[in-house]
Amino acid sequence: AAILIGEPIATCLSPSVYDIVCKLGFEVRENCDISSIVTQNGDICWKKITDCVVYTESAQGLDHRESVRLLGPVCRAVHLHLSSLPKGQFEMQYAPALQWTGVPELFPEILDALRSLDPPSISLSLMKLTSCLERALGDVYLLIDKDCPFLLRDLLASEELAQVFGQPVMDVLQVFVGSPRGLNLRNVLWHGFAAPQEVPPKYCSMMVVLTAGLGQLLKGYLQRTNFTLAHRPFLTLTSVEDLIVFPDVTSEVLSVLEEVIKKSTFILKIMLPYWEVALSKLKSHRFADCAILLLVQLETGLRKVFAEVNGCPKRLLTAESTALYTTFDILAKHLNDGKINQLPLFLGEPAMEFLWDFLNHQEGPCLRDRLSHGEISLPEFPKEVASQLLAFSFVLLLRFIDEDLFAVFKEKAAVRSLMNLAITYVSRCHPASQLKKQVLSCEGSLGAWPLLPLPEEAEREPVRSEGDSETDACSALITEIVAELCCHVPETHRAAHLAGPLPPEEWPRLLHALCSIPVRTLFCPRPVLEVLAVLRRVSTHCCRVCGQVAMCVELRRRQWEDRSLRSRQRRNYMRLVCSMKLLSPMLYLILLLIALELINIHMVLGKNASEYQQYLRFFKCVLQYTENLAAYSNQNKWDEAVHLSHAVLLKMWAFIEKKQMLIHLAEKSTSKVV
Repeated sequence: AAILIGEPIATCLSPSVYDIVCKLGFEVRENCDISSIVTQNGDICWKKITDCVVYTESAQGLDHRESVRLLGPVCRAVHLHLSSLPKGQFEMQYAPALQWTGVPELFPEILDALRSLDPPSISLSLMKLTSCLERALGDVYLLIDKDCPFLLRDLLASEELAQVFGQPVMDVLQVFVGSPRGLNLRNVLWHGFAAPQEVPPKYCSMMVVLTAGLGQLLKGYLQRTNFTLAHRPFLTLTSVEDLIVFPDVTSEVLSVLEEVIKKSTFILKIMLPYWEVALSKLKSHRFADCAILLLVQLETGLRKVFAEVNGCPKRLLTAESTALYTTFDILAKHLNDGKINQLPLFLGEPAMEFLWDFLNHQEGPCLRDRLSHGEISLPEFPKEVASQLLAFSFVLLLRFIDEDLFAVFKEKAAVRSLMNLAITYVSRCHPASQLKKQVLSCEGSLGAWPLLPLPEEAEREPVRSEGDSETDACSALITEIVAELCCHVPETHRAAHLAGPLPPEEWPRLLHALCSIPVRTLFCPRPVLEVLAVLRRVSTHCCRVCGQVAMCVELRRRQWEDRSLRSRQRRNYMRLVCSMKLLSPMLYLILLLIALELINIHMVLGKNASEYQQYLRFFKCVLQYTENLAAYSNQNKWDEAVHLSHAVLLKMWAFIEKKQMLIHLAEKSTSKVV
């Protein structure tokens, strides 16, 4: 267990950010009459709010500091108003104006949090509010333009939203959530800089009222324009089952975790309440809430470790208010000055792979981004994902506790099991891992071809194929190429009992064996990713061909048995059946080629620019073949498919003879070492 010991940290907010968030809005002491801000019917008086926004002398921008100072009393009045408002009255006055967010059910929960006076719950409420507001504002933007900005700050600065709500209103939002020069509530919370006690509850109340006010303005705009607001559907987290590594967190593990969070130096003491609430949220089946708090606090803890191992303690704090913040870029390979980032080395590859899978890879869940941008339905957030995050966090926290205590916890079987799973984690969402998955999926589809039932009469049907000699030539080439490729299979994965060419019944076993070989995926250089992208497109089209052939065989079989096929269609069906005897080994050959190149993928870095381009051209030629084959198999052009196969096999053989494959480079490299 590694222990990081440092001085207790009082705040993660830099002095200027601390001043603007925690102090500036309390300087003006005057009492503000709530009736000048909100009418008895719940209508928001925007002029009272926008009058507090101050501009620089040149009128080119906002004076964020003075605006925060003057808005302080308004926020206080709003907070006192909301905190004392009966729930039924809140629903009556504000619920209609909050419908535009698409998640009106969130706001009674926020009201409960405000009344609870529980700082972590208020911070969590503000995080959820800003994410749902961003999503809803994006929906409004799409009334006018087709391409919605990805970042909230760009959205708030857009002319399109100013057209709907008015520029003064957008300036108010800029002060609260749009600029690093203002309160920047969204970022200081979502990136784990603000401790629970540092977020004034009055700002959460103010954001609720501002959101209702936006709804009222939007209603007027929609009436004037006859537009209808449509909400984009939430994203569904796909392939969650692929990410399940750890079992559900048991009550035994939870009880240990409750002790660990108090002892682990990974956790800043000022942030401990967030961890405690995260555990309570899991117990009460509020899985999205649990995940949000864990993600935010993982970032905080990792930033602390990053600052320690790289010797840059200032990076623990928010950047000065003129700059954006250091966030999960702490997982990058290099620092800004080009030096190697020590954090990945300290955490180790399994932990880094887990973090990249859940946070960064495009085909992963990208959890922090999607939650913070309001793209995921919170009530439907999967329990399994929250459980994976919690189990990973648990193992990570164990690395930062006293060795004697670590020894005690390690005695528990459940704890040992989680640790063993963590240290053997390999990426599921990296393009190389996705390619392996595609290859095995395609192999499974191919393996089902012999099981496709054919009508008994079809076997007696005479078939005249114009390409019999070409089919024979293809089969001979396939046998030759497979024999050559098998010479480059790692010795540990060759079938020792087999002599001579690899029989077709052994191809699936070999593919599975090759796909079980680990491939380095962390920080892959651009050439590796480019080649992987091409190989994945090839395997995608192979899968498509497999599916189309199986579907066509099944359809034609039913039509044959129903006697609904004309004579020409019967002949075409028989050509398909004959073609399958070539297409099956042809597709297996391509999958074998992909699998062998994949295990040697990093050898592509040994090619010079010219060799690299030739290599890419070769696989783009294979890609073109699979694209055409997918088109032909969809159009019942089976004789053309045979001709196409023969042409690409000749090109494959020519390229392999030049020994320019990665398998050849790997062999040369091994020879040099020997």
